[in-house]
Amino acid sequence: MSAEFGGRTGRQGKLSQWLRGRRPKEAADDSGREPLLLAAAEAGLPLAPAAYPAPGYGCSCDRVGCPTPARHPVSFAWQTQSTTDRAQIERWARHQPQANFITATGMVHDVLDVPLEAGRQALVRLLDSGIEVGPVAESDDGRLLFFTLTRGTPEDEDEWWPCELDCHPETMDEHPGLRWHCRGSYVLVPPARLPGDDGHRVQWVRGLEHPLPDPLTLLEVLTDSCARYAGEEPDHTNAAWPLRH
Repeated sequence: MSAEFGGRTGRQGKLSQWLRGRRPKEAADDSGREPLLLAAAEAGLPLAPAAYPAPGYGCSCDRVGCPTPARHPVSFAWQTQSTTDRAQIERWARHQPQANFITATGMVHDVLDVPLEAGRQALVRLLDSGIEVGPVAESDDGRLLFFTLTRGTPEDEDEWWPCELDCHPETMDEHPGLRWHCRGSYVLVPPARLPGDDGHRVQWVRGLEHPLPDPLTLLEVLTDSCARYAGEEPDHTNAAWPLRH
């Protein structure tokens, strides 16, 4: 199995073609932005406006040397601001036409965020095994985002932990390269634009028509793929680990 998914075989070329063939047509430009945002809200993903790229590698926010340009919410109150209300999202999209949007995790959904190559390998393994995989987004900065149901509910506080606890260095050996966005975290929701001159984006490769799965059904394959990726590409191990939100 290691040779099949860990090595660079013809399967990788087929996988790249498979992924490209499933990118929504709307991702090629901004014409489908508002319908995709509304579809995300209708699927239960709470949204809030985010920063967008400025010329060069800049950010639309006022912070000098922003460490996460175009990848963060506009408001510090993003957790309470996030909503699935259609009218509010339409107003935001109309009045802030350049804005990206984030979706707050840990309320309805979580996101398992892995290095791109590890995620691609895992996606094929999951689908080949007949495991239900929900929406998946690809970020051109080298990540694949698996959208899942959240782990808990506000009524079950003892079973919750804030996202920062998933980011401690001591967990890297267990889950190398994996970021579990849950309570207190967020990710960019497609379609989103990233800084740079190459038109980098965050786009769906599996759409919101796929139901959100239980994260634990994906976790073993994702962590295994991340461990293999870390072994193959040791220079990327630290880069794959997240900054705290």
